[in-house]
Amino acid sequence: MYGGQSTAITSMSSEKARTTPPPAWILILGIDAVALFALIPANSTHFRALTVLALVTIALLASAGLYGRRLHLSLLDDLPALIGRVLIAAALVAGVTALRHTVDTRITVESLLRTTGATILLLLAGRSLTYAVIRAARRSRRAGRRAVVVGSGPVATDLIQVLHRDHSYGLKPVGYLDETWHHDPAAIGVPRLGDVVDLAHVLERHGATVVVVADPNAPEDRFADVLEASMGRTRHVYVVPRMRRFPIRNPHQDHVGAIPVVRVRLPELDGWRWRLKRSFDVALSALALLLLSPVLLACAVAVRLEGGPGVLFRQERVGRGGRTFQVLKFRSMRPRDETDSQTTWSIANDDRVGPVGRVLRRTSLDELPQLWNIFRGDMTVVGPRPERPHFVEQFSAEHPHYARRHRVPVGLTGLAQVSGLRGDTPIGDRARFDNYYIENWSLWLDVKIIVRTLHEVVSAGGR
Repeated sequence: MYGGQSTAITSMSSEKARTTPPPAWILILGIDAVALFALIPANSTHFRALTVLALVTIALLASAGLYGRRLHLSLLDDLPALIGRVLIAAALVAGVTALRHTVDTRITVESLLRTTGATILLLLAGRSLTYAVIRAARRSRRAGRRAVVVGSGPVATDLIQVLHRDHSYGLKPVGYLDETWHHDPAAIGVPRLGDVVDLAHVLERHGATVVVVADPNAPEDRFADVLEASMGRTRHVYVVPRMRRFPIRNPHQDHVGAIPVVRVRLPELDGWRWRLKRSFDVALSALALLLLSPVLLACAVAVRLEGGPGVLFRQERVGRGGRTFQVLKFRSMRPRDETDSQTTWSIANDDRVGPVGRVLRRTSLDELPQLWNIFRGDMTVVGPRPERPHFVEQFSAEHPHYARRHRVPVGLTGLAQVSGLRGDTPIGDRARFDNYYIENWSLWLDVKIIVRTLHEVVSAGGR
């Protein structure tokens, strides 16, 4: 008994190892680099220009998603994007070359463009060869990934049949999940492996690294929670759009046969970009504390003159992962007691706010001491605004997705705040904006929010 079970596990492990290829983008990027750099040694005159051309082209191809994981590989489909990116890079390099060379500029640029034409041919030949090799490896099952299909209707059935018929997509469906039993597994082509709530267990048991969602018979919100809980860095999720008759232009759209699929990803909440964000926080907060020290001093003196001792106000707030910390603010009013401070929702017309406090709130200058919280690592410059534990508990009970905003560090400013959701505004709307920010985060989005925040401060659009 134990021997048979061990043999089965060994067999599954060997198949899993055999069907898990290295990422295809590594091969594609390597061949592209060879093609783009191939002519440089023979053109010493344009050594620097062609090197820059190659690097810029690779960057443009990466930005266009041409090194991402794709199921359908076609040189004809990629032809406009490949040629277009090389020509854009060539135009940039040629323009710089023309500006820097005043003698025989026409000959220099023409020579560069001829070399660019030859580079395009090499790039297309390399791509054609690479795609052929990848498709051949997939068809022979030397390369491929095990997939679980979620859904059992006509779309899921058609998709599974296409994958069985054409191995060039690199997916091997091992079964399907759905909450209905009336479908015939024989007609679908793969066995039923359980309900959608079993997704994490099924992925682990079958060594599957790909999920294809095709109209499951399950409530969308509940399935989304199951899917998110099941995904890790190694899970790749493709979704068949529900409105297939009305195609949407999407740079991340792929297809299996005639069935469109879109790859979806969980937001990356760590990694080098978040370390860069932290470095930016430290540098900006340190510089701001230095440059704004006269403003901080003026605010402190004004608060002291209006309300007496106790310039800074400390309050417990909830940060990333539910951890609490002491947030710092300039005191704009005096709470009646500690309980009042922790459980009373402050509003703009509170009669305890004096003239100085009202100015500080309206210009958001009362938040400036939080630069020290940022420097210490309690907060970040851009993120969901921190809230008190009492209200976090209350709002989490009232709004199902409120607690999800604590996936990232809380911030001095955020997308909700620059979108007008400050003070006594709907908490559900704030949570939606905060979660949208997390799920679409980028360094550029942070920059845009900072610019909009500065505009709010200058125009005194605070509370």
